[in-house]
Amino acid sequence: MTIGIVGAGQLGRMLALAGYPLGLDFLFLDRSADVPAAVLAPVVAGEFTDRALLRRLARRCEVLSFDWENISVSALRVATRGLRTRLSPPLRALATGQDRLAEKRLFERLRIPTTRYATVGSRAALERACAQIGLPGVLKTRRLGYDGKGQALVRRRADIGAAWEALGGVPLLYEEFIDFELEVSALGTRALDGSEALYPLTRNWHAGGMLRLSVAPWEAPGLERQARAHLRAVLRDFSYVGTLALEFFVRRGRLIANELAPRVHNSGHWTIEGAVTSQFENHLRAIAGLPLGRTAATGHAAMVNLIGRMPPAAAVLAQPGVHLHDYGKSERPGRKLGHCTLVAASAAERDRRARKLLRALAQSLSPAQAQAGAP
Repeated sequence: MTIGIVGAGQLGRMLALAGYPLGLDFLFLDRSADVPAAVLAPVVAGEFTDRALLRRLARRCEVLSFDWENISVSALRVATRGLRTRLSPPLRALATGQDRLAEKRLFERLRIPTTRYATVGSRAALERACAQIGLPGVLKTRRLGYDGKGQALVRRRADIGAAWEALGGVPLLYEEFIDFELEVSALGTRALDGSEALYPLTRNWHAGGMLRLSVAPWEAPGLERQARAHLRAVLRDFSYVGTLALEFFVRRGRLIANELAPRVHNSGHWTIEGAVTSQFENHLRAIAGLPLGRTAATGHAAMVNLIGRMPPAAAVLAQPGVHLHDYGKSERPGRKLGHCTLVAASAAERDRRARKLLRALAQSLSPAQAQAGAP
């Protein structure tokens, strides 16, 4: 079976690495042939909106998937029309993940707690939203926002003008600022037959809008029950096939949904070494019509993102039991270049080793990475 993937970045690369042992083949489409997945499979180079290229890709594959959500829903719909090629995850999930307003409405309909918000289309509307929702708040683009991009913090009324100048001109949302205690994510996979496999709860640390560190399992039974209920509700509402992530703020023991990702997710990278079946393998099992694998943790895992500058491999691999994943990308400030993981026998040992790893990397990593903190 050949799996077509729109997008050939590090997520596509890790999907291919997980899929080859299953006997799957891959064909990618990306804007450039100089992409992380290109060392593993052929890449059709062209725009994600090119319907002819998308149809060419679909004709050559039994299943079509994607490794990020900012691609054309209408182009994918036309490209697969009249073909036997399955498209997984479903387009409705992709469309929802592209639009923060659609996400909010989904959460509201499914009774998943989320932030208070208002749509914004003008400076006057932003003024009204700030008065209605209150300050501080966050102005966000409805589309094309990820890793902290497309956001402006409005702390006081004097910030309104600058926020509008920075982001105005496209559809926006204004949300209340959540003074949260921590951030967590829930990941799970749903198969063609409706079976589900949910991963342990993951705790995340962000800096500058980017994920820096994840640990799992995060042992908070009450929060995990809430997160799994919300995750199941979303998976079933979409009749989803594949892996999906929900990100939450935690405030006073309550989950507040932030966003969803209809794909494999950065906060699930720990599953490669830290779970019986990785999020990547389970995504492929689901979309290929294969039975899902177990998602139990094999220990207590930590994952550190490597951003902007790669450390020498020796600085990572000198740490006992640490695994390095180099995406093969050129260095650039704010760019995800790789990650490393470790798995320990206990949460306490994991936390101790994660702090030691961060200290060891501090001389090689960017200041933001080095100061990301530890569990």
